[in-house]
Amino acid sequence: MANSNEYVLVLGASSGFGRSSAIALAREGYHIFGVHLDRAAGLKQVEEMRQQLSDLGVRHHFYNVNAADPARRAELMEEMKSEMSKHSDSRIKMMLHSLAFGTLKQFVSQEGAEVITQKNLEMTLDVMANTLVYYTQDLVTNGLMKDGGRIVGLTSAGATRVLPMYGAVSAAKAAMESYCRQLALELAPFRITVNAIRAGVTNTPALSKIPGSDVIMANAHMRNPYHRLTTPEDVAKVLTLLVKDEAEWINGVVLGVDGGEDSVDLTWWKP
Repeated sequence: MANSNEYVLVLGASSGFGRSSAIALAREGYHIFGVHLDRAAGLKQVEEMRQQLSDLGVRHHFYNVNAADPARRAELMEEMKSEMSKHSDSRIKMMLHSLAFGTLKQFVSQEGAEVITQKNLEMTLDVMANTLVYYTQDLVTNGLMKDGGRIVGLTSAGATRVLPMYGAVSAAKAAMESYCRQLALELAPFRITVNAIRAGVTNTPALSKIPGSDVIMANAHMRNPYHRLTTPEDVAKVLTLLVKDEAEWINGVVLGVDGGEDSVDLTWWKP
């Protein structure tokens, strides 16, 4: 079990990878700080997760705010510091960046379709990539994450591939991977590791918003050696390994958690 005063900060905690990872890490004994942005319809699942965490006997604090807002981020840091000050030797052991909010538009107009704007591009990059840097800076400078900490960002095969209307998100994923490598270098003296997890195609709310998601899932099902999609629980299991002290030598890499989907080419095979 984890140290009784170790926390995990999950950005994008209410559904998909964030939700499953928070629950899996709570089972390992970690307390949870969760950041999410939901209206009334989405709050029910947050309350259900809070009940699960209570049943597991861990402390949990959720913040329904825009994680990319600098003012809200500053407030969040102060609230976490206040909470952790109540418990001696508290620290954040892991931060999971699972924010998935971006613009899906073409770069160049085709047949009158709406094209992406500067504001759209900057927002997508800021939410899905830049916030990894900002939250890491704040955690380290505020002393909330110390030796043995883990920073993990979620990326996808889309970082190196093209899909209709996916350009801004693809660029953000590529930036995320680059940021993880740079932070891995700069945080090595602090003994804080930084890695990205490249999850396979997963049926999440974020995927459902991508045009042609049904085709994407069908192709992934065919390509994957296991002939199934990745699940949020698959990723959560790997996080419970990465958080361990024994994983300290895994640093600055993109870990494929996809059952071989992106590594084994089955597209040539016709049953």
